[in-house]
Amino acid sequence: MTGSLTTRIGWAVGLALATALVILVRAGAEAALVALFGALAAGVAAIRPDPALPAAAPVGGDTPIEPFLDAIASPVLLVSAGRVASANRAARALLGGHIVGEDVRVALRHPTAAARLAEEASALPDQPVELAGFGQRDERWLMHVTPVGPATRLVQLVDETGSHAAERMRTDFVANASHELRTPLASILGYVETLADVAGDDPAIRNRFLRIILDEARRMQRLVEDLISLSRIEAEKHRRPTAPVDLAALVAEVCDELRRAGHPRAADLACRTEPDLPPVAADRPQLSQLLHNLAGNALKYGRPDTPVTLAVAAGERRTVTLSVADEGEGIAPEHVPRLTERFYRVDAGRSRAMGGTGLGLAIVKHIVEHHRGRLDIASRVGAGTTVTVTLPAIAAPIVTPPLGPAVMKP
Repeated sequence: MTGSLTTRIGWAVGLALATALVILVRAGAEAALVALFGALAAGVAAIRPDPALPAAAPVGGDTPIEPFLDAIASPVLLVSAGRVASANRAARALLGGHIVGEDVRVALRHPTAAARLAEEASALPDQPVELAGFGQRDERWLMHVTPVGPATRLVQLVDETGSHAAERMRTDFVANASHELRTPLASILGYVETLADVAGDDPAIRNRFLRIILDEARRMQRLVEDLISLSRIEAEKHRRPTAPVDLAALVAEVCDELRRAGHPRAADLACRTEPDLPPVAADRPQLSQLLHNLAGNALKYGRPDTPVTLAVAAGERRTVTLSVADEGEGIAPEHVPRLTERFYRVDAGRSRAMGGTGLGLAIVKHIVEHHRGRLDIASRVGAGTTVTVTLPAIAAPIVTPPLGPAVMKP
């Protein structure tokens, strides 16, 4: 009996290793590890000397296979004769602890999963099946089913919700960008064709059409510049800025630039800074762009003859806060969470009429994330909007530009 048992154990281990090797080549290391544990579990179940235990009995929580399965991060089920023989910690957390011993179709509660598990082992495809709406309605999972014995299968679930959402965002971004570029381009082509046809001989019409063409071309230019800027910020998001920047001085500089630019509401701009603020670790051009975007939005959408206030102050836990507040019409609560989405507009017609690209706050959000800061937007209909950016301060001297010796500032 001992020799027979040893031979059977040898065959079980050999089959497990062979299965894992094949899956390693086809699906990668984690899938191979899962298959190895599953095959060993099936082998243990098949060669247990206890005659009272049926071949299809669940593998209990006291068997050595459980700790190994629990070490796998993704949900894994060992299915024997159509029932869940064992489930690791991740699977029990996802589906409930009651699934052990249940019919696997009941445990998973998904028609696509049931259809795949109903297939013969020899007919199972190598590719996983996608489970749309598994768990929550917006979730996407992949299910791998690997035969590890005559009546035993290993089921591995992989959460692809994040990748699916990222792909959807990319698709939406390309579609929105194409639409935003197509609109001014169609206008430019239409007016050029009209000028070339009949309107070119009338100086008044010609000048009006040329002015419209110039405005639309500038609109396209702003959009392309914002797209390039957003792409550059995203490409640098993993490199945290380290240069010390005096945020109070930068705010004063931006305020002067906006006033000198001759903005119709330049007189409404008020800038307030506290003295002796610590520097922040930052990319100065990006912070300047952030300030121009926030101040530009506040001046654009605020009511005339009401203040637009840029303020810099010391925050809690060694941070510096920048706030931009207006007294405009405000934004309804349902729109606030989506304001930083690319191309999202509360009033698309008004935004386009004022030259907005729909990317300003998306750029602000990515700049804040790049600086490991926090962005908060508070708004009340009829009272105005306040955007607050909190950045971590650093204990470092602020270095003045190249001429002359460095100046130390606390």
